[in-house]
Amino acid sequence: MTEILIYIFSTLGALFALLAAIGLVRMPDPYLRISVNTKAATLGVGLLLGAAAIFFSDFSVTTRVQAIVIFIFLTAPVGAHLLGRTSYFLGNSLWSGSVIDDLKGKYNKATHELKSEDEIKKPVDKEARKKEEKNDQTP
Repeated sequence: MTEILIYIFSTLGALFALLAAIGLVRMPDPYLRISVNTKAATLGVGLLLGAAAIFFSDFSVTTRVQAIVIFIFLTAPVGAHLLGRTSYFLGNSLWSGSVIDDLKGKYNKATHELKSEDEIKKPVDKEARKKEEKNDQTP
């Protein structure tokens, strides 16, 4: 029974790793590549490590595998977020088929500040609002 689980886990892990590699080549922009690699590669590595834990069936190996899987599941999304954010701030363009750019108009390249929805919708005080209206009216 354990051999069947090892075969299933290792096959699925290799399949997800293969899908991550194909996605890296086939996706049109860096943001989709990051998404594919984060999801598919993380799951593939987790399944391969699970197969190794079942194969060795030793407490020390199993605890190490669990620690590695937890570490990967915690760090992969954070790394992907940082890569995506840096990619956006450096000016990498979105794929032409992208529908929504949630950060458009919220990032100031000169100061590297990212504004929230509340800061964009209403200024903090009346003087700031008057300055914005005056700047909008001047060509």
